[in-house]
Amino acid sequence: MQVDEEAVGAVLNRLRRAQGQLAGVIAMIEAGRDCKDVVTQLAAVSRALDRAGFKIVASGMRQCMAGAEEGTAPMTEAELEKLFLTLA
Repeated sequence: MQVDEEAVGAVLNRLRRAQGQLAGVIAMIEAGRDCKDVVTQLAAVSRALDRAGFKIVASGMRQCMAGAEEGTAPMTEAELEKLFLTLA
């Protein structure tokens, strides 16, 4: 299964946001910024990645409910559970 077209834009935006935030964390560490500031910014990176991951999982769930793509088996409940647990 692929990320559906409806979700691709949101996923890419969230991943790009995380990429920019991670660059900020690296710059903060290199500049010797306060640990609290670094951790706060790193938490923002984590949230952006989590949101992208959940959007991808939701896309997979929508496809499972609508039926698998032609010629492919639908994603099982166990596979969906594994995707969710991977994000934990």
